[in-house]
Amino acid sequence: MRDGLIVLMGEQRYKVDHSWAKFSENECFGKISRLALDSNGNLYVFQRTNPPVLVFSNNGKRIDCWGEGVFSDAHGIFINKDDLIMLVDRDGHEILACELSGKIRFRIGTRNHPHFNKPFNHPTDIAQASNGDFYISDGYGNSNVHCFTFDGEYKFSWGKQGSGPGEFSTPHAIWIDPLERVLVADRENNRIQLFDLDGHYIESWYDYYHPMDIYGDKNGNIFVSDQIPRLSMLSLEGELVGRCRPVLFGAHGISGDLNGNLYLAEAAPVNSVTRLHPI
Repeated sequence: MRDGLIVLMGEQRYKVDHSWAKFSENECFGKISRLALDSNGNLYVFQRTNPPVLVFSNNGKRIDCWGEGVFSDAHGIFINKDDLIMLVDRDGHEILACELSGKIRFRIGTRNHPHFNKPFNHPTDIAQASNGDFYISDGYGNSNVHCFTFDGEYKFSWGKQGSGPGEFSTPHAIWIDPLERVLVADRENNRIQLFDLDGHYIESWYDYYHPMDIYGDKNGNIFVSDQIPRLSMLSLEGELVGRCRPVLFGAHGISGDLNGNLYLAEAAPVNSVTRLHPI
């Protein structure tokens, strides 16, 4: 897919830049999983090779890397307002809270000790509510969402395998919107489920084929990637605002900056970061 493609979501047009990330000679991405931005606008790319964390400035230049030998299997990443980086090690069955330098501040879960129907059994993603609580989708070996305090103390869980309300089949991504609702990409059930912060079911949004990731911007827009592949923009009410096909193989991860740029992590076979620049 060529650079310079123009796509539309709602009334916003975006220029597609597949070559945004700039490497030195003989460098390239490994198998990319997810990405997130810090308060300085730097992009952190979490990949399933060494080094697992690559850091890029807002002009696409790689400025740092870290985490070699620490992670088994990169999956989810979330950076909170205090620039604490929460990294989900799927096959390590744990969450690592890191500073921007890569220094580990604390861990959630017991490394290499999976548990059935309790934390963790191949977890996938993490988000944080305004009260500081973390919500973690536990989506390959388990079919749960778990809640922890801001310092990693377990509080409660919900969910089980199935297709009914509050049941999951591969909860693959999680996001908390401005209305303090927990949005879960229930991948194999082809839907987004919504819950309150206590885990009570609210509703489901359909019309997605294997939703992969969820991201919400400062304007209250919700973005969902799926395996069609396509990217959907929704209102907070779940109304479809617009859709596009900016990448060939689907975005395994989505994030965005305060200027309205969207960043898509496209996994194998291409393994690249694509930027959608509003025009």
